[in-house]
Amino acid sequence: MAALLIIAFIGFAIMGGVAISYVAGSAAVLAFIATGYGNYLAIMPQRIFSQIDVFTFLSMPLFILAGELMTRGGVTRVLIDLAMLIVGRFKGGLGYVNIAASVFLAGISGSAVADAAATTKTLVPAMVDRGYRVDFAAALTAASSVIGPIIPPSIVMIFYGALMNVSVAAMFAGGIVPGLLMAAFLFAYNGFVARRDDHPGGAQTELPPFRDTVIRAVPALLIPIVIVGGIVFGVVTPTEAAALAVAITVMLVFVYRLLDRDRPRAALRHTLAEGSKAVETAAMLTGSIFMILFAAAVFGYLIGIMRLPETIAATVTSLDLGPTGYFLIASLVMFAAGMVMDVTMALVLMVPVLIPAAILAGADPVHVGVVSCLNLTLGLISPPFGGILMVVSAASGVSYLRLSLAILPFLAVQVALLILLILVPELTLALPRLLGLIN
Repeated sequence: MAALLIIAFIGFAIMGGVAISYVAGSAAVLAFIATGYGNYLAIMPQRIFSQIDVFTFLSMPLFILAGELMTRGGVTRVLIDLAMLIVGRFKGGLGYVNIAASVFLAGISGSAVADAAATTKTLVPAMVDRGYRVDFAAALTAASSVIGPIIPPSIVMIFYGALMNVSVAAMFAGGIVPGLLMAAFLFAYNGFVARRDDHPGGAQTELPPFRDTVIRAVPALLIPIVIVGGIVFGVVTPTEAAALAVAITVMLVFVYRLLDRDRPRAALRHTLAEGSKAVETAAMLTGSIFMILFAAAVFGYLIGIMRLPETIAATVTSLDLGPTGYFLIASLVMFAAGMVMDVTMALVLMVPVLIPAAILAGADPVHVGVVSCLNLTLGLISPPFGGILMVVSAASGVSYLRLSLAILPFLAVQVALLILLILVPELTLALPRLLGLIN
C-alpha cells in the first residue's frame, strides 16, 4: 500500500509539471512517513551530507560545463565536419555522419540530451534538405545520442559509481566497447535503410575542406584522449580530468575564434560571453542534479533500514535464478522504469534496490553498472516520456507521436544490443581486465 501511494504521488507530481528534483525529495520524505519510519527523519540532514560528501561528485558540474562550452563555442560543429569528411560520401552518408558525430561528441560531453540538442539543430535540417524523411532523420539523431553516456566520459556512470561505490575508471573502460558496438549496430541499420529507401550519397556529395577540417578537429579530439586516458591509467581523478576538459575547451573556443580571423580582443570577449552563459546553464543543471542526490541519500537510508537488498537477494537465491537470469529480470524492470522516469530518478529508485542482489548472486559490479546505465539511458528515447524524444521533437518540429513511432525500429536494434551485453559479460569486461582495472 505504501509503495502504491508513493508511485501515485510521483506520477501525479510529474504529470502536474513539478520539477523532478522536487518530486524526488518529496517522495523520499513521504516514503519514510508512509512506511512508519518517520522518526528517523530527525537525523536526516547529517545522513544526507555524509552520503553526498564524495569527491567524485565534483566532476559532474565540470563535465556539464565543458559540454555547454563545446556546444556554444563551435567544437560541436568541428566534430560534425570531421564526421562528414570521414563517412559523408557513403550511401546514406548523412546518417553515418549523424552516428559518427555522436561518437565524437560522446568522448567529450558525456550527456545524451546535450548531444541530441546539438546535433538536431545542425544535422536534421541538412538531412531533410538532401532528401531524407524528417521523421527518420529526427529518430536517428535521438537514437545515436544515446551513445553519449556510454562512451566515456559519462555523467551517468560517475553518478552510478559514486552511488554504488564502483570504480569510475573501470566503468569508463567498460563502456568503450559497448558504445562502439552501439555505433556499429546503428551503422548497420542505417545502411540497410539507405539501400531500402535509396537514400542520397556518393561521390557527388559535397564535403568540407580537408585541411581546415583536420586542423580544427585534431585539438578537439585531444580532449577525450586526455580525459579517458588520464582517468583509466590513473594519472588524474575524474574530477581533475573534468577540470582539464573545461580548461582545454576554453582555450579551444578562443583558438577557433582566432582561426575565424577575429582579433584577439574580440575573440576573448566572445569566449567570456559564451563562458558566462555556459556557467549559468551548468549551475542550474548542477543544482537540479544535487537535489536528486539529496533524495538518493534519503532513499538509500530507508532502503538500508528496511533491508530490501538482502530480502531480494534471499528471494533470488531461493528461486535459483543465477546472476544472468536475475539480471535479465532486473533489467526488464529498469527498462520499464526508464520509460516513465528521468535517468537520475530511476537510478535513485531502482539501482540500490535491484543491483546489490545481482552482485551478491555473482554478477560483476562493473558489468552490471555499465549495462544498467545503458538500460536506463534507453529510457530517454522510449515512449511515453522519453526526455531525448521531447528535445528532438521540439528542435526538429516533428510531432512527438510521429517521432515516437519512428524511433521504434532504432530502439529494437539497441535493445538487441542490450540483451547481447547481458548474456556476454566479456564484451564489457575484457577491456577493464586488459588494463588491470579489475581481476
